[in-house]
Amino acid sequence: MITESDALAKAIDDAARIWPDAKDERAELLRRLIDRGIESVESEASEKLETRRQAIKNVAGSLSGIWPENWREEMRAEWPE
Repeated sequence: MITESDALAKAIDDAARIWPDAKDERAELLRRLIDRGIESVESEASEKLETRRQAIKNVAGSLSGIWPENWREEMRAEWPE
């Protein structure tokens, strides 16, 4: 059950103009709005994930060679046994 706020009522009224076949079925219009919202959120999440993946690809390997090859041995030598 959802309380119909002013903003939601307006969105449903707008949806009735987009989907006139369901103009008298507010629950159906709400379902369609929710479906559109889901699509929008999924799309945005996918875009953010792709942006993150691209950022990782862009920096991948950029720090190669920053540590000497024997860094483990040097680090261990600094710690008392």
